[in-house]
Amino acid sequence: MPEHVLVPIDRSQQSRSALTFAVEEYPDATITLLHVIDVGNFSTYGTDGAIFTDEFIDQLRAHGTELLDDARSQVADRDVTIETELEIGTPAQTITEYISTHDIDHVVMGSHGRHGVSRVLLGSVAETVTRRSPVPVTIVR
Repeated sequence: MPEHVLVPIDRSQQSRSALTFAVEEYPDATITLLHVIDVGNFSTYGTDGAIFTDEFIDQLRAHGTELLDDARSQVADRDVTIETELEIGTPAQTITEYISTHDIDHVVMGSHGRHGVSRVLLGSVAETVTRRSPVPVTIVR
């Protein structure tokens, strides 16, 4: 049985379903909820590249912290060890790096269930993490 399970959290119902699955399947494991702030989605470009004010980054961090707190409250009635982490970066890359540097045994994450052209054009964080992860990954719809 895994001792340390990573559950990436975003605004989707699929990530909430992944958390529920992780808590039910691995009740004795430490579960780390990870939210990645993807600043690439909010880029404002100046002559030297992307520009982000400290106030803007603080707002993104506050929103991320709120998402993690809401997710933690979803399983507050369970007797599980929950940790939270907030990172800034590209989601798939940041999740994969986190796995490699934090003794993660298993990843449980949601899938947005894209099909066809949208999947090809937009890619899939879950698919990329699954391909690059050094540990098993469970995808929850």
